[in-house]
Amino acid sequence: MTGFRVAMEPADWLAAADLIDWSVSPQVALDTGKAPLCRWFPDGRLNTCHNALDRHVEAGHGDRPALIFDSAMTGDRRQYTYAELRDEVARVAGMLRSLGVGKGDRVLIYMPLVPEAVMAMLACARLGAVHSVVFGGFAAPELAKRIVDASPALIVTATCGLEPSRVVEYLPIVAQAQALAQSDVPKLVLRRPQHEVALDPANEHDWHTLLDRAEPAAPVDVAATDPLYILYTSGTTGTPKGVVRDNGGHAVALAKSMALVYGARPGDVFWAASDIGWVVGHSYIVYAPLLTGCTTVLYEGKPVGTPDAGAFWRVVRDYGVDILFTAPTAIRAIRREDPDGTHIAAAPLASLRALFLAGERADPDTLEWIEQQLGVPVIDHWWQTELGWPAIAICLGLGERETRSGSAGKPVPGFDIAVLGRNGERLPAGESGDVAIAAPLPPGCLSTLWANDEGFVSTYLAARPGYYTTGDNGFFDGDGFLHIMGRSDDIINVAGHRLSTGAMEQVLAAHPDISECAVVAGTDPLKGHRPVGFFVLRSGAQRDEATVAREVVERVRAEIGPVAAFREAVAVPGLPKTRSGKVLRATLRQIVDGQPYTPSATIEDPAMLSHAQAALARAGITQPALQQEDPA
Repeated sequence: MTGFRVAMEPADWLAAADLIDWSVSPQVALDTGKAPLCRWFPDGRLNTCHNALDRHVEAGHGDRPALIFDSAMTGDRRQYTYAELRDEVARVAGMLRSLGVGKGDRVLIYMPLVPEAVMAMLACARLGAVHSVVFGGFAAPELAKRIVDASPALIVTATCGLEPSRVVEYLPIVAQAQALAQSDVPKLVLRRPQHEVALDPANEHDWHTLLDRAEPAAPVDVAATDPLYILYTSGTTGTPKGVVRDNGGHAVALAKSMALVYGARPGDVFWAASDIGWVVGHSYIVYAPLLTGCTTVLYEGKPVGTPDAGAFWRVVRDYGVDILFTAPTAIRAIRREDPDGTHIAAAPLASLRALFLAGERADPDTLEWIEQQLGVPVIDHWWQTELGWPAIAICLGLGERETRSGSAGKPVPGFDIAVLGRNGERLPAGESGDVAIAAPLPPGCLSTLWANDEGFVSTYLAARPGYYTTGDNGFFDGDGFLHIMGRSDDIINVAGHRLSTGAMEQVLAAHPDISECAVVAGTDPLKGHRPVGFFVLRSGAQRDEATVAREVVERVRAEIGPVAAFREAVAVPGLPKTRSGKVLRATLRQIVDGQPYTPSATIEDPAMLSHAQAALARAGITQPALQQEDPA
């Protein structure tokens, strides 16, 4: 069962390689000689920065806007044409070279969402260096782990990042991280006017001073199999995993994805409302739009609060955004503040062709609301940091428009996706199991983990021989739409019945007074697990917390059945999330069970954890409780 699509063969990918420029064109699509460590386009050579910038200028498109920067935090607005961005990136590359950075060196980038951060990434690619972007404001111990693992030759940072209510000073965090990592590598520092500090001349270099005297650097050829970047994703053991993306497969896959999935064309304005610290920012703020010749939007701000729930629609209107890509969490936040869509109605959005959602499961209620408000296709699609580009989607480039409630779409050509049973068999439509992708993975996916081939195999390939394990659970319906129901560890066992907390969340999210929710498994000494729900009331909710809690319990009982044993739901002011919008369900599980926990280094607002604890305490469910048998 592959979702009724034909997977792309290696020969198809060799044809797709024509989407980019090569200094040495590949004649071989796939090298499986060291399987399961496979490599795409092993005999090809190229430069990714050349493909993102120089080739568009050389083709006569130097005056086309390449990058639009809009900061809701400072009011700063800047635009760069392809020629201007190429010239600036060449100078930044020259600046990095003057600090000793060369081909194969790692450069750790710890920056706010400003154009200079994008330039630093592209400058590394220009030199053949390997960048590792860490989300600005990341805690020092987590930053230290990444410094130890990547062993960078240089750290590129800034004096501060900006949050709506505070200035986040970066240099003390970097200093603490370097002390923990016992690293004394030099730092290149962008001084922002919001936090001016004196730099240490011994190992801190001023961005603007060095840039003024930098000589432009030309693109350096690299092998298609050479690493372009390392992007760390948290590991279950607390040790971050350094996902490695190669140059050749990455460029081909992202160029292919823009036309195939998003229906994007050169000259379109493409806005991924994310951060470069996450994979979405790598793939769809920086590389994919520029490889395609689009104009990419870089937005420093929030969906609400900077200044209001109309922020996104202002950006769409002001810059004529054709395609918007954001997280479902952002749409839920907007809906919570503006349930009637008054800001949307007030902003002419004639340019917008489609809205794509990813990063967190999009509940059908939110999808229906935003689709009604915008009047354009709203497409929930699915992928992971490791995959680098969409694996499940409705492909606009194929002329597809039909969506299915609760589904992220169908497998994207190139991905042979299966739903597997406990013994590794492919399950038929309608049966839930582990979502896996047949190996070898297509171009653009991780090639390995940094300096850890063995860890790559054991983490992703060993559990299901012949498959990459996604860690998600789901099922195909009879029409080939794949429904991702949540992480495999979110499948809970209630008195011997395997149930999806994602299915329960879908019931809660459909309640008209709930803006967002999460259902997690608590430990139950009789049934094994019991589901516990957390929900956030919508602005202007018609019912009080107790009434909503009672109603959602009744709805789950009616729609999923008494077997779910769903009796506990509590209201909270907000869900604990990472800065990328993912709900910290594992931490909520620990809170429900009264276990000690360590707040995630990427948590957006730590206060939400104490709010969850308090809500459970008020309801008397902070510890595992012996549940009575349901008389039904």
